[in-house]
Amino acid sequence: VGAVRRDSGICGLQRRPKSNMARAILALAVGASALVAPSQPAKPLSVVSATSERSAAMPFLPRPMKLDGMVGDKGFDPLGLSEWVPVEWLRESELKHGRVCMLATLGFVATDCGFRLPGEMHQIASINAHDMAVDMGGMTQILTWIAVAECIGYLAILEMLDGSGRKPGDFGFDPLQIGGADDPEMQLKEIENGRLAMLAFSGIVTQAVLTGKGFPYF
Repeated sequence: VGAVRRDSGICGLQRRPKSNMARAILALAVGASALVAPSQPAKPLSVVSATSERSAAMPFLPRPMKLDGMVGDKGFDPLGLSEWVPVEWLRESELKHGRVCMLATLGFVATDCGFRLPGEMHQIASINAHDMAVDMGGMTQILTWIAVAECIGYLAILEMLDGSGRKPGDFGFDPLQIGGADDPEMQLKEIENGRLAMLAFSGIVTQAVLTGKGFPYF
């Protein structure tokens, strides 16, 4: 029994230093924590949610942040062009092609509905106008004037990207004094009608070629 008591006493002596050592380590850890710089606070919920916000047009893709605040922004940029091409350049291109297609759609349909210029060369369907222009030599004149317009537009884009303050697509052309350059509602109408015209013209030409018929192309 005495041996057992002596062994238990020895065990007790062995356990006390371990307990004291644990307390000492805990005290040092608490004291050292006061010398450590506090961790950065968590980001606000709004910032975190903004980075994970989904596109309205394509919910399976993130919203293109560089389109934020632009008229007609639907969050549609599946190729991520706005991440490596200046947004002003993209808007200029969209406006230009939209305007061209609005005129082209109107002219294509109007011609097939019978509104034609005098002269034998104009008495053809819209789908045959390209071949006729090549045969008559008019295509060279068309390409020349397009090249002049593109050079003027290119210089305007360069000045805009250099910080001239010019808005994309603004050439100061407003003969009817509509004032759309400063009216977000009119700008939205132009953007949306231009987008519709680009799709419409593509569909009209495709349908006209496939069916070989005039308006309504079926």
